[in-house]
Amino acid sequence: MNRDAAPPQTIAVVAAVLKDAAGRVLITQRPPGKPMAGYWEFPGGKIESCELPRAALVRELKEELGIDVQKVRPLLQHCHDYPDRRVMLDVWRVTRHNGMPHPREGQAFAWIRPDELAEWQLLPADAPIIAALRLPPLMLVTPAAARDAEAFLKTLERRLARGVEFVQFRAPALAAKQYSELARGVIDICRTAGARVVLNAEPELAEKLGADGVHLNAARLRRCTDRPLPRSLLVGASCHDAAEMAATERCRPDYIVAGAVLQTVSHPGGRVLGWEGFSRLAASTAVPVYAIGGLGPQHLESARRHGGYGVAAMRALWTKNQGSDSS
Repeated sequence: MNRDAAPPQTIAVVAAVLKDAAGRVLITQRPPGKPMAGYWEFPGGKIESCELPRAALVRELKEELGIDVQKVRPLLQHCHDYPDRRVMLDVWRVTRHNGMPHPREGQAFAWIRPDELAEWQLLPADAPIIAALRLPPLMLVTPAAARDAEAFLKTLERRLARGVEFVQFRAPALAAKQYSELARGVIDICRTAGARVVLNAEPELAEKLGADGVHLNAARLRRCTDRPLPRSLLVGASCHDAAEMAATERCRPDYIVAGAVLQTVSHPGGRVLGWEGFSRLAASTAVPVYAIGGLGPQHLESARRHGGYGVAAMRALWTKNQGSDSS
């Protein structure tokens, strides 16, 4: 090891996710003469000295695509290490703008469906953005008690009709056979509603039953030595501290659920991270992180301000007339 070697250069960059009416996202191709020419990327660029990220985003999109940004929200932040530099990427979702995007710098660009992005040669630093675009910002975690299957499925149907798009089916009180039978009903209902569903169960069962993926609890995370499912399926994990967060690297998840952030009705007086603790965990990974614990849709912006991608909730989404914010 060369102890005298200079540390890699750190570059702060903003990137934008723009969607058209069909739900496709815009990517642009790096022109000849730039590092990694030919790779595709989300539009954006370097943050200038003393420039705020949002201001840099507005400037870059005006220069690059000729649009005037009106409304944005944070999507995710992460660092990526290339051999010669570290990129600190601040990603925003543009929800309103004036003007039609067009290539002002002669770059090629394309509108691509989110589920097709993996087929394009995007910059390695953009991989977490691709993963995030597969995930709605709110996750419904089903309650543990699910012994009345008919009533459970009817309640789930009502929640999906109100806008829930992402479900983690968790029913630890059920025996394996009961869980599998109810999971089939959950998967069918979610398919009909166009929602994604992951099973809090063994990965093999999630794949066998045709779920969208698996969610690893703390015990399954400890046993995990590699990614348990192919990239076509989702892998998520629950984390409560830095040690568990570090352990997620072995299973290479698409998302992480971290908490508890606030006190919960089910665990009064239990240990909580608080928003500062959640922020530290979220900053330690490039994977999209959902905040959980005493939270609901009204906490979505707080989660984003503290480096999270979204909110996972049980009581707030299961027992109340709440929908999801998928803008």
